[in-house]
Amino acid sequence: MTHPVRVKICGLRDTAALNAAIEAGAAYVGLVFFPKSPRNVTLEEAAQIAQAVPVGVAKVALVVDADDDFLDALTAQVPVDMLQLHGHETPERVTEIRTRYGLPVMKAVGVADASDLPALDDYSRVADQILVDAKPPKDATLPGGNGLSFDWRLIAGRRWPVPWMLAGGLTPDNVAEAIALTGAQQVDVSSGVESAAGVKDAAKIAAFCAAASAA
Repeated sequence: MTHPVRVKICGLRDTAALNAAIEAGAAYVGLVFFPKSPRNVTLEEAAQIAQAVPVGVAKVALVVDADDDFLDALTAQVPVDMLQLHGHETPERVTEIRTRYGLPVMKAVGVADASDLPALDDYSRVADQILVDAKPPKDATLPGGNGLSFDWRLIAGRRWPVPWMLAGGLTPDNVAEAIALTGAQQVDVSSGVESAAGVKDAAKIAAFCAAASAA
Protein backbone atom coordinates (compact mmCIF):
# COMPACT_ATOMS: atom_id res chain seq x y z
CA MET A 1 0.00 0.00 0.00
CA THR A 2 1.64 3.25 -1.07
CA HIS A 3 0.57 6.45 0.58
CA PRO A 4 -0.09 9.53 -1.49
CA VAL A 5 2.90 11.86 -1.65
CA ARG A 6 2.48 14.86 0.64
CA VAL A 7 3.30 18.26 -0.83
CA LYS A 8 4.62 21.37 0.91
CA ILE A 9 4.18 24.68 -0.89
CA CYS A 10 6.71 27.04 0.68
CA GLY A 11 7.12 30.80 0.61
CA LEU A 12 3.47 31.88 0.57
CA ARG A 13 2.99 35.63 0.85
CA ASP A 14 -0.76 36.15 0.54
CA THR A 15 -4.08 34.36 0.91
CA ALA A 16 -4.47 33.99 -2.89
CA ALA A 17 -1.36 31.79 -2.99
CA LEU A 18 -2.55 30.01 0.15
CA ASN A 19 -5.92 29.26 -1.42
CA ALA A 20 -4.24 27.90 -4.56
CA ALA A 21 -2.12 25.58 -2.40
CA ILE A 22 -5.13 24.39 -0.38
CA GLU A 23 -7.25 23.79 -3.49
CA ALA A 24 -4.41 21.80 -5.06
CA GLY A 25 -4.28 19.53 -2.00
CA ALA A 26 -1.08 20.67 -0.27
CA ALA A 27 -0.47 18.97 3.09
CA TYR A 28 1.90 21.69 4.34
CA VAL A 29 2.16 25.42 3.71
CA GLY A 30 5.37 27.30 4.44
CA LEU A 31 5.96 30.88 5.58
CA VAL A 32 9.45 32.33 5.18
CA PHE A 33 10.95 34.59 7.85
CA PHE A 34 14.24 35.66 6.28
CA PRO A 35 14.58 39.32 5.26
CA LYS A 36 16.90 38.62 2.30
CA SER A 37 14.33 36.33 0.67
CA PRO A 38 11.83 37.60 -1.93
CA ARG A 39 9.36 35.37 -0.04
CA ASN A 40 9.90 37.02 3.34
CA VAL A 41 6.79 37.90 5.35
CA THR A 42 6.39 40.01 8.50
CA LEU A 43 4.92 38.48 11.63
CA GLU A 44 1.74 40.48 11.02
CA GLU A 45 1.38 39.24 7.43
CA ALA A 46 2.15 35.68 8.50
CA ALA A 47 -0.45 35.78 11.27
CA GLN A 48 -3.14 36.79 8.76
CA ILE A 49 -2.20 34.01 6.35
CA ALA A 50 -1.87 31.39 9.12
CA GLN A 51 -5.31 32.19 10.50
CA ALA A 52 -6.81 31.37 7.07
CA VAL A 53 -5.25 27.89 6.90
CA PRO A 54 -7.84 25.14 7.31
CA VAL A 55 -7.51 22.46 9.98
CA GLY A 56 -5.53 19.48 8.72
CA VAL A 57 -2.99 21.51 6.76
CA ALA A 58 0.30 21.99 8.62
CA LYS A 59 1.61 25.55 8.95
CA VAL A 60 5.42 25.61 8.80
CA ALA A 61 7.60 28.60 9.75
CA LEU A 62 10.95 28.68 7.92
CA VAL A 63 13.67 30.49 9.88
CA VAL A 64 17.41 30.89 9.34
CA ASP A 65 19.67 30.89 12.41
CA ALA A 66 16.92 32.63 14.39
CA ASP A 67 17.57 33.61 18.00
CA ASP A 68 15.19 32.98 20.89
CA ASP A 69 13.91 36.58 20.86
CA PHE A 70 12.68 36.22 17.29
CA LEU A 71 11.29 32.73 17.86
CA ASP A 72 9.51 33.94 21.01
CA ALA A 73 7.81 36.70 19.00
CA LEU A 74 7.02 34.40 16.11
CA THR A 75 5.44 31.65 18.19
CA ALA A 76 3.50 34.24 20.24
CA GLN A 77 2.03 35.99 17.18
CA VAL A 78 1.73 33.33 14.50
CA PRO A 79 -0.13 30.04 15.08
CA VAL A 80 2.37 27.63 13.50
CA ASP A 81 2.49 23.84 13.72
CA MET A 82 6.16 23.26 12.90
CA LEU A 83 9.46 25.13 12.80
CA GLN A 84 11.74 24.58 9.81
CA LEU A 85 15.39 25.43 10.53
CA HIS A 86 17.16 26.40 7.35
CA GLY A 87 20.42 27.86 8.62
CA HIS A 88 23.56 26.49 10.29
CA GLU A 89 21.77 25.30 13.42
CA THR A 90 23.73 22.58 15.23
CA PRO A 91 22.10 19.37 16.47
CA GLU A 92 22.31 20.89 19.98
CA ARG A 93 20.42 23.99 18.82
CA VAL A 94 17.75 21.83 17.18
CA THR A 95 17.21 20.04 20.51
CA GLU A 96 17.13 23.37 22.38
CA ILE A 97 14.45 24.81 20.06
CA ARG A 98 12.30 21.66 20.23
CA THR A 99 12.44 21.72 24.02
CA ARG A 100 11.80 25.45 24.40
CA TYR A 101 8.84 25.75 22.03
CA GLY A 102 7.27 22.30 22.22
CA LEU A 103 6.80 22.29 18.45
CA PRO A 104 8.00 19.69 15.96
CA VAL A 105 11.17 20.78 14.20
CA MET A 106 12.18 20.06 10.61
CA LYS A 107 15.89 20.58 9.88
CA ALA A 108 17.01 21.37 6.34
CA VAL A 109 20.26 19.72 5.27
CA GLY A 110 21.97 20.74 2.04
CA VAL A 111 23.31 17.95 -0.18
CA ALA A 112 25.81 18.37 -3.01
CA ASP A 113 27.74 15.09 -2.85
CA ALA A 114 28.19 11.96 -0.73
CA SER A 115 30.22 13.83 1.91
CA ASP A 116 27.03 15.68 2.91
CA LEU A 117 25.08 12.53 3.72
CA PRO A 118 26.37 11.87 7.28
CA ALA A 119 24.80 15.16 8.42
CA LEU A 120 21.40 13.72 7.51
CA ASP A 121 22.01 10.88 9.96
CA ASP A 122 23.13 13.32 12.67
CA TYR A 123 20.09 15.58 12.35
CA SER A 124 17.64 12.69 12.00
CA ARG A 125 18.49 11.77 15.60
CA VAL A 126 17.37 15.15 16.98
CA ALA A 127 14.78 16.59 14.56
CA ASP A 128 11.19 15.43 14.00
CA GLN A 129 11.68 15.57 10.23
CA ILE A 130 14.55 16.30 7.86
CA LEU A 131 14.38 18.29 4.64
CA VAL A 132 16.87 16.99 2.10
CA ASP A 133 17.67 20.06 0.01
CA ALA A 134 20.20 21.05 -2.63
CA LYS A 135 23.21 22.77 -1.11
CA PRO A 136 23.23 26.44 -2.14
CA PRO A 137 26.18 27.65 -4.22
CA LYS A 138 29.03 29.23 -2.23
CA ASP A 139 28.08 32.77 -3.29
CA ALA A 140 24.33 32.37 -2.74
CA THR A 141 22.56 34.91 -0.52
CA LEU A 142 19.67 32.50 0.10
CA PRO A 143 19.98 29.15 1.91
CA GLY A 144 17.14 27.74 -0.20
CA GLY A 145 14.66 28.73 -2.89
CA ASN A 146 17.47 28.88 -5.43
CA GLY A 147 15.78 26.53 -7.89
CA LEU A 148 18.73 24.11 -7.78
CA SER A 149 18.50 20.35 -7.53
CA PHE A 150 21.13 17.76 -6.58
CA ASP A 151 21.86 14.27 -7.88
CA TRP A 152 18.85 12.42 -6.51
CA ARG A 153 20.58 9.06 -6.91
CA LEU A 154 22.72 10.00 -3.87
CA ILE A 155 19.76 9.29 -1.58
CA ALA A 156 18.00 6.58 -3.61
CA GLY A 157 16.84 3.88 -1.23
CA ARG A 158 18.19 5.66 1.86
CA ARG A 159 15.93 5.89 4.89
CA TRP A 160 16.16 7.70 8.19
CA PRO A 161 14.42 7.13 11.52
CA VAL A 162 12.18 10.17 10.98
CA PRO A 163 10.02 11.31 8.05
CA TRP A 164 11.93 13.23 5.41
CA MET A 165 11.03 15.63 2.65
CA LEU A 166 12.76 16.18 -0.70
CA ALA A 167 13.45 19.75 -1.82
CA GLY A 168 15.64 21.63 -4.26
CA GLY A 169 14.84 22.56 -7.83
CA LEU A 170 11.58 20.62 -8.00
CA THR A 171 9.08 21.67 -10.69
CA PRO A 172 5.82 20.30 -12.10
CA ASP A 173 7.96 18.74 -14.88
CA ASN A 174 10.52 16.86 -12.77
CA VAL A 175 8.77 16.04 -9.49
CA ALA A 176 7.48 12.65 -10.67
CA GLU A 177 11.00 11.61 -11.72
CA ALA A 178 12.43 12.84 -8.40
CA ILE A 179 9.88 10.78 -6.47
CA ALA A 180 10.56 7.71 -8.61
CA LEU A 181 14.34 7.99 -8.09
CA THR A 182 14.34 8.72 -4.36
CA GLY A 183 11.18 7.10 -3.05
CA ALA A 184 10.27 10.41 -1.40
CA GLN A 185 6.90 10.39 0.35
CA GLN A 186 7.03 14.18 0.86
CA VAL A 187 8.17 16.95 -1.48
CA ASP A 188 8.73 20.66 -0.98
CA VAL A 189 8.56 23.38 -3.63
CA SER A 190 8.97 27.15 -3.64
CA SER A 191 10.57 28.75 -6.71
CA GLY A 192 9.36 25.88 -8.94
CA VAL A 193 5.75 27.10 -8.75
CA GLU A 194 6.40 30.81 -9.30
CA SER A 195 5.93 33.13 -12.28
CA ALA A 196 8.53 35.55 -10.81
CA ALA A 197 10.64 35.55 -7.65
CA GLY A 198 8.26 35.35 -4.71
CA VAL A 199 5.13 35.37 -6.93
CA LYS A 200 3.23 32.08 -6.72
CA ASP A 201 1.41 30.81 -9.83
CA ALA A 202 -1.87 28.99 -9.10
CA ALA A 203 -1.70 26.90 -12.30
CA LYS A 204 1.86 25.76 -11.51
CA ILE A 205 0.86 24.89 -7.94
CA ALA A 206 -2.03 22.78 -9.26
CA ALA A 207 0.22 21.10 -11.85
CA PHE A 208 2.89 20.34 -9.25
CA CYS A 209 0.45 18.76 -6.79
CA ALA A 210 -1.19 16.75 -9.58
CA ALA A 211 2.19 15.45 -10.81
CA ALA A 212 3.26 14.54 -7.28
CA SER A 213 0.05 12.67 -6.49
CA ALA A 214 0.14 10.84 -9.84
CA ALA A 215 3.68 9.66 -9.04
